[in-house]
Amino acid sequence: MDPSLVSKVHPYVPLDLHLPDYSPCLLSMSNILVVFAFSSLLIVSLIWVFSGGFKKSKVDRVLMCWWAFTGLTHMILEGYFVFSPEFFKDKSGFYLAEVWKEYSKGDSRYAGRDAGVVTVEGITAVLEGPASLLAVYAIATGKSYSYILQFAISLGQLYGTAVYYITAILEGDNFSSNTFYYYAYYIGANASWIVIPSIVAVRCWKKICAAFRPQGGQTKRPKTH
Repeated sequence: MDPSLVSKVHPYVPLDLHLPDYSPCLLSMSNILVVFAFSSLLIVSLIWVFSGGFKKSKVDRVLMCWWAFTGLTHMILEGYFVFSPEFFKDKSGFYLAEVWKEYSKGDSRYAGRDAGVVTVEGITAVLEGPASLLAVYAIATGKSYSYILQFAISLGQLYGTAVYYITAILEGDNFSSNTFYYYAYYIGANASWIVIPSIVAVRCWKKICAAFRPQGGQTKRPKTH
């Protein structure tokens, strides 16, 4: 057999997962998390300051921060995964490649390029990412489509997360290196995209219903003679 086709030892499950030319992580988990946390805090802080000039409520300003954070996460982080199928071979220590090498310890389907995961992440990066940034603009400028846009994106995020977990369960739910990575990465890292979209979707549903309620209440059946 060609030596280049033989998978090197890797930390993922199953151990016989075929990853030719695999290169171990060069950055530690703490380094990866610190960079992500700092970058996220910087984005949120900038949007919070920026949103102050639009005289919006605190709730709207928080939502602008959320949509900016989630939009850039979808486009940059998840977008890199989708369009970099051989990230596990990276030997340069490039940050985005290191993120996915590390996260794959919690879900090896990423390193193995599972078709379902690639599809979900592709749709998320290409459609939901830009739409999330559009939501920031819509809230800031008070566009009429703001609530329906936020509602649609939130449903998309919830649907994507549901597919992500359901496909894992149907395939045996055995893709984590150990219990720590299972709960820290597979469960913990995705929890925000369950809780927050659910809250946003409910809020938008109420706002949309409230906007149509007066009109519906005034509707009367025509009189018959």
